[in-house]
Amino acid sequence: MVSGASAASATRFDRFILPGLAFKAVIIGGGYATGRELAEFFGPSGARGGLYGMLVAMLVWSVIAALTFLYARAIDAQDYRTFFKHLLGPFWPLFELLLLALFLLTLAVFSAAAGAIGAALFGWPAIVGQLALLAAIIAVVSFGSDAVEKLFSAVSIVLYGTYAIFLALSLWRFGDRISASLSVPAADLSWIGGGLAYSGYNIVGAVVILYIVRHFTSNRDAAIAGLLCGPLAILPAMLFFLSLAAFPAAMAAELPSDYLLRALDVPLFPYFYQIMIFLALLESGAGAVHALNERIAHVYARDGRVLTRGMRAGAALLFLLLAGFVAGRIGLVDLIAGGYRTISYGMLAIFVVPLLTIGSWRLLKWRRRGISATEPAKG
Repeated sequence: MVSGASAASATRFDRFILPGLAFKAVIIGGGYATGRELAEFFGPSGARGGLYGMLVAMLVWSVIAALTFLYARAIDAQDYRTFFKHLLGPFWPLFELLLLALFLLTLAVFSAAAGAIGAALFGWPAIVGQLALLAAIIAVVSFGSDAVEKLFSAVSIVLYGTYAIFLALSLWRFGDRISASLSVPAADLSWIGGGLAYSGYNIVGAVVILYIVRHFTSNRDAAIAGLLCGPLAILPAMLFFLSLAAFPAAMAAELPSDYLLRALDVPLFPYFYQIMIFLALLESGAGAVHALNERIAHVYARDGRVLTRGMRAGAALLFLLLAGFVAGRIGLVDLIAGGYRTISYGMLAIFVVPLLTIGSWRLLKWRRRGISATEPAKG
């Protein structure tokens, strides 16, 4: 495994904020950035109910991320394979199968979205945008955890800033519409289901970024970082959803972001926003591919070998080409319709339920017995 900053040299940013940015990077992808997922899960509940649903998702993310980081630190796990071998025992391959399916699905979607961005901005053939994303992901992940984490930090500045500008422009142009939508009470409690469904769909991000565990100096660090994952990940969604509240019809659009950009009619901003989406795809794709590389690196480390930069790039290339093949042969519509929900239920059964039950019970047992961080794996 490529080593990064040790816990002793980790800054407060590394320990508390970076994990939340990494979690946000993995889950944001194309559906979050374009508003399609937000409209799907939160739009039916109205503006106020949708925001309530986002608070539910935020709470779930925070609790699960905190438990994940605490459990990972207790067993000294910095990759998902080690984590699930301990949590699930002989059933751990079930998670890996689901994760590989999820990564293939999401990377295929990212590839198609990148192609669409290149076509929209510059009139390029779709393959050009797809190859640009592929090359950018490989370039980042080949340098290991430190490079991936720097990407998360840099893109986060652009992303948070873009959504803040989006909301400011929306308030300027149609603030009265937003106020009117927010004044309508939530009709029922369906927002609870929307929040739970969306959080379960994305919670895998907590276990994908376990390489950040190396920054924690204590269980307090792990708990605080986990609790901050929810707010840091949901904040851009809330800013964007407030803008969407101005036009309920935008919720039904295939790309709600395009609907709002046309309504805003601000010169050059659509180009800036599309570039932001490309960067969101880059950080999500890099986060997913890096998690796979770290899993391979862990196997190499057991034999005293090191996963070199060239090997990281080669593994990333193979997986991204496979994702592109899946997208081209099966079709994105069929992938999204049949894949996401099935995988979401699987993650709930294989990750969330065992962590909340077996994992929580073990953490309490170890704490009561005063067992050190490296001892729980013995029993």
